[in-house]
Amino acid sequence: MGLHPLEFSECYLDSPSFREKIKSHEAELDKTNRFIKELYKDGKNLINATKQLGMAQRKFAQNLGEFQFEYIGDAKTDDEKCIDESLQEFSSFLKNLEDQRELMMRNITETLMKPLEKFRKDHLGVVRAERKRYEKETEKYYSSLEKLLNMSAKKKEPQLQEADLQVENVRLHFQEESLEYVCKLQEIQERKKFECVEPMLAFFQTVFTFYHQGFELAKDFDHYKRALQINIQNTRSRFEGARSEVYELMKRIKEAPQDYRQTSAISFEGYLYVQEKRPPPFGSSWVKRYSTFVKEQKILHMVTFDHRSGGKIGETESVTLKSCLRKTTDVLDRRFCLELDITDRPGTVLTVQALSEDDHKFWMEAMGGKEPFGHYLGRTYSKERGIDAQLDEVGLSFMKNSISAIETRGINDQGLYRVVGVSSKVQKLLSLMIDETNIDMDLSTSEDWDVKTITSTLKLYLRSLPEPLMTYGLYKEFISLAKGGSPESRIQAVHCLVHKLPERNRQVLGLLMKHLAKVAAHSKQNLMTVANLGVVFGPTLMRPQEDTVAAIMDLKFQNIVVEILIEHDEKIFTDAPESCPLSPAAPEFSAPTRQSKKLSRQSRPLAVYNPQALDIQTVSVMGDGATLATDETSMGSNESVSSQSSSASASEISREKNDHIPLSSSLSSGSNSREPIAGSSLSAAPESQPASTTAEKEKPEESVTSRKAKAVFPCEAEHDSELSFQVGAIFNAVFKSREPGWLEGELEGKRGLIPENYVEFM
Repeated sequence: MGLHPLEFSECYLDSPSFREKIKSHEAELDKTNRFIKELYKDGKNLINATKQLGMAQRKFAQNLGEFQFEYIGDAKTDDEKCIDESLQEFSSFLKNLEDQRELMMRNITETLMKPLEKFRKDHLGVVRAERKRYEKETEKYYSSLEKLLNMSAKKKEPQLQEADLQVENVRLHFQEESLEYVCKLQEIQERKKFECVEPMLAFFQTVFTFYHQGFELAKDFDHYKRALQINIQNTRSRFEGARSEVYELMKRIKEAPQDYRQTSAISFEGYLYVQEKRPPPFGSSWVKRYSTFVKEQKILHMVTFDHRSGGKIGETESVTLKSCLRKTTDVLDRRFCLELDITDRPGTVLTVQALSEDDHKFWMEAMGGKEPFGHYLGRTYSKERGIDAQLDEVGLSFMKNSISAIETRGINDQGLYRVVGVSSKVQKLLSLMIDETNIDMDLSTSEDWDVKTITSTLKLYLRSLPEPLMTYGLYKEFISLAKGGSPESRIQAVHCLVHKLPERNRQVLGLLMKHLAKVAAHSKQNLMTVANLGVVFGPTLMRPQEDTVAAIMDLKFQNIVVEILIEHDEKIFTDAPESCPLSPAAPEFSAPTRQSKKLSRQSRPLAVYNPQALDIQTVSVMGDGATLATDETSMGSNESVSSQSSSASASEISREKNDHIPLSSSLSSGSNSREPIAGSSLSAAPESQPASTTAEKEKPEESVTSRKAKAVFPCEAEHDSELSFQVGAIFNAVFKSREPGWLEGELEGKRGLIPENYVEFM
């Protein structure tokens, strides 16, 4: 289990467990700070002590190999896993370079030293300053609170009101500071993954520039470098998308904190000041305790926790509640007090004090307390309903109508489903289409509505349903299967879960996936690959019932599920699953990787090819009024994450509140090509065809008629379109593939892709 997500709602409870989570995040950042300092020092040694380069490299390699990134949540994507393992990869490279002892360390000051030091000072240093402010505000708030609670209730009402207002202002300031600090902690935890690794990547590129005798090794490293560039870009993009979601959630919580207070039908928790009576003449004292009331058993658990003593936690005391009565100021000269009759202490009455009037009412309601002057009815909250979209015959008719129009008029439009329509037009069209009187309107022939308005309306309809199309009930199961297992097991699990959906939901989902498969088949024209469609429709078809930081961290796994549905729509929606487990298996809490075997770099042959840079156009949308334009955030790889590493830019994982999603752009390396290498996440079928049918549908540009080839190295397939084989296997009808560095051939009646450098022609 990695670091726990820090929920914004916990900033208002400020519980001991919340403080412990903060301490673990702080410790991790301190460790990162120490690591960067040490890395910086070692880099200086490499520059200044070239005569002892071998020894410096060993120390540097050891430091890299021992450090590991912690992550937030219970699973990592393939990109995060590759980044997590990247330091170990760098370490192994350095050990191979130890014997060369040549001058290879030029220009690393700009590519390695300054970026790391800048990150440490500009980001880790800011967190340390934020920590001091947070601790200061903690001390200020609880001191003010205790002073207020000790104030006599007999003071004049203006004085009490003024004191309440002062403490309320201090409380609000403390909670805002807490929210900002928690947000900053998690932001740096995510940022460090690429901020620390990217300078290292540039450093290694510089090393190989001057390392002439290590040419073959540098060429092998180039494969890994390209994969890591995609991993870093995807992780950076997901970070931007997740950060915007987190800031939006924090904003909503700031505006209505009580809506997000962690209450449940099972328990209620928060701080109470408990009166502890002492023998005369010492009177009594009030001790702050974090209390949890379990409603069904009527048990109150109390633990002493002092924020000012380094977060020291005392012993937990549990009592069984018999009754609760509000204590008036006539009886006790303190406000917000409750009198608790304890079952397991006959004749004993426990007096506790809440933190505020609202808090007092919440405790009263939770404990079933009695008011001297009537019962507290509690607050009710209501949310405005948007467009009344329903999954009925009218909605199904609209879906079919829209899909028919899109496939007829705009299947080749660049940025289909990414380029958005004018908001007012989209709202108007949806209102018309869900009206039964307009059920016969044909969008295929109507000139009043352009394609981008229709696509945006279809997405808005799906988001406006009372419940997501893939339901709240199955959300966790869909996310869990995306976090672990082999590609085949994930496909089977999705197949089973889809057939647990209500009949109408499954019908509409199948209709949509069949349509999206057609869109992906035209990706060379519309640029909408399976991965890009997964980014668009992941948050639209799936979403959790509650907005939490933990849920935002899981957004990246929605794309995987949608991609599986698109790639295997015919199998999933046409045939019932042959067998399904009675209950979903517990997932392995790490995302699956394409690297299924470890071959040494010395013995593994390399596939050499000249990558061609892809000129990917960026579409800007010009329209009326509120028309939105696509931005230029990098999309990373166009490959599907359902069978390999996640390749879609997760800055687009936002819930499309404005449908503002980037179309595409090239990587910083200027190439989006794939390179064949056994065990690499870059080997896959061409993106314009589903992987399982590539070999059958594509004709080779160059061919050698009736050639045979013999395997000189063993290989395990990493994709449905590839062949697995052992040394000595004979391939028939071998042709040059359109995939650079690959051949197409037949083995034991199955046709597929073969790494060109793994075989020799006979």
